[in-house]
Amino acid sequence: MKARYINKVILDGKIGIEELVAIARYGAKVEFSEAYMARVNKSRGLVERWIEEGRVMYGITTGFGALCTQVITADETAQLQRNIVLSHSTSVGEPMTVEEVRATMLMVLQNVGQGYCGARLETMEMYRQFLNAGITPFAPKEGSVGYLSPEAHMALVLIGEGKAYYEGQLLPAKEALQKAGLEPTVLSSKEGLVLVSGTTSVTALGALALYDMLNASVSADIIGAMTLEVLKGTTKAFDDRLMSVRPHEDQRQTASNVRCILEDSEMAKHYKSYRLQDALSIRCIPQLHGAAKKTLKDALKTIEIEINSCCDNPIIWHEGDDGEAMSGCNADSSYVGLEMDSACIAATMIAKMSERRNNRLVDGSLSEYPWFLIKKPGLNSGLMIPQYTQAGLLNDMKILSHPATVDGIPTCGNQEDYVAMGYNASKKARQIAEKLEYILAIELLSVYQAHQFVEQELLPGSATKAVLDEIRRTVPIMEEDLYLYPHINTLRELLHSGSLIVLVEEKIGRLV
Repeated sequence: MKARYINKVILDGKIGIEELVAIARYGAKVEFSEAYMARVNKSRGLVERWIEEGRVMYGITTGFGALCTQVITADETAQLQRNIVLSHSTSVGEPMTVEEVRATMLMVLQNVGQGYCGARLETMEMYRQFLNAGITPFAPKEGSVGYLSPEAHMALVLIGEGKAYYEGQLLPAKEALQKAGLEPTVLSSKEGLVLVSGTTSVTALGALALYDMLNASVSADIIGAMTLEVLKGTTKAFDDRLMSVRPHEDQRQTASNVRCILEDSEMAKHYKSYRLQDALSIRCIPQLHGAAKKTLKDALKTIEIEINSCCDNPIIWHEGDDGEAMSGCNADSSYVGLEMDSACIAATMIAKMSERRNNRLVDGSLSEYPWFLIKKPGLNSGLMIPQYTQAGLLNDMKILSHPATVDGIPTCGNQEDYVAMGYNASKKARQIAEKLEYILAIELLSVYQAHQFVEQELLPGSATKAVLDEIRRTVPIMEEDLYLYPHINTLRELLHSGSLIVLVEEKIGRLV
């Protein structure tokens, strides 16, 4: 995962998930290309001309939603834009994280940068400055059906209302802007609608979650292989001949990952015929991980299309004799919502297998090691309770795997009589991705502790040794009960940062 190594992103219409994460999570700087600015200015020029001509256009010279029949005069345009931002700032509860807000602002820039929205370049320049200067609007995350409210909270800061984080402090918007050397703006025609509509937050949250899920799916291959190794499992179940007769690409690639990780393992070679067949949580790694990866990769295709789409309504179509403001529903979140609901299920399947592998590690009747991987079980609980934590997290994940997109509660006086609910699909995907990382981290902790009981003359593979050596730098071998919470967090960060994958790939080459 290269996101943390990208320092600058030039917006030119198309970016990938790596660039999104680089900006949202790692603070990469944002610039506009000449082509980006030209597209935005061209679209804006049409809006201004059509307003002068007195055209009736949804959301530009009319009210919004069920109020689309109410015509707004030119004198009322600025007030309309301010009103939409104020009245739509109704999401509640805990705020979105800094990276979630940054990703959403980036998606607004991408939406407008396609050249079909009609917002002014100077307004987009404000959001670019927010990203580069570290101004993060305060935006409560609960209460969106796919757009509007969290985005409206963010847009408040543009006009000097609401609150924003700057240099670690939550400040009134005007004060945050002043400290960063910026001034509030006055929104112009259509901009209020552009800033709150579309799939911007849905795509932002979905992309962040998916990036972590994809990363975790590869980490799961590493940890699963290490569990197989320390549990004296057989690599025969990963033979490429077996994979070739059921030619799912991701299944075959997962089996290849495990074989590569264990290729130089003395332990794996010694125990290759120790059992005729392992339990499913060991021998079925290619099948389950592969199926989950396929689902996540399918979601990635959709997310990256959405990242580079115009999801506004109406769009400003500038071809033909005079162009046209076309009203439709590109703001619908079904594409991302369905994929994120599926991604939640895929991530939960990886987690349920990890929990079962970990259970085999800590169960003395299955692992052939001391119960709970501690020398004096009874006096010590060892790694008994982390498996409880896995069980609690996994129960949450199963609840969160219920699809959000099957629901639909009409809004806007039945003008929006069908609602996709993609926002909640992406929001819960964020929770699932984090819980998956913790479940895998706990399995990795058990693998690490189990190695103190391995016959010393048998060496693990070089990839395993690199991981164990890295863990040993901060996590002690457990001789007796100790405070485990910080160590679980340390291992979770090893996964979340992508460092686990880097450690292994430095030894054996690229994993897929």
